[in-house]
Amino acid sequence: MRAYIDSDILIWHLRRERRALGFLRSMRDQQNTLCLGALQRAEVVFFMKPHERMDTLLLLSLFETASIDAGIVDLGGELYREFHPAHGIDIADALLAATVLKTGGKIYTLNTKHFPMRDLIIERAW
Repeated sequence: MRAYIDSDILIWHLRRERRALGFLRSMRDQQNTLCLGALQRAEVVFFMKPHERMDTLLLLSLFETASIDAGIVDLGGELYREFHPAHGIDIADALLAATVLKTGGKIYTLNTKHFPMRDLIIERAW
């Protein structure tokens, strides 16, 4: 299964949160294909500090990063307009949801309220 990991989990892992490490190990051990949405990768890369560069890039090398095409952008726009007013989702959440709806898989996050879309498979990481 394609397991899309939200950026919050990666950030906790980089902060040495033991639950994040355990979660990522269990995902790998279950033979999941570990994936990131393009904007989730961007959130991590854009905000890493210079001394975090090596650890961050090593972690990110373990994941496939999904591409964003016009269909994903268009669906993401629809999801954003529908769910931003009531749920406060942001562009990164909308594009991740659209990516998973188009490519299949499941989103793992600590912020399940950011993904209220029907037909989306989502699970809290811990």
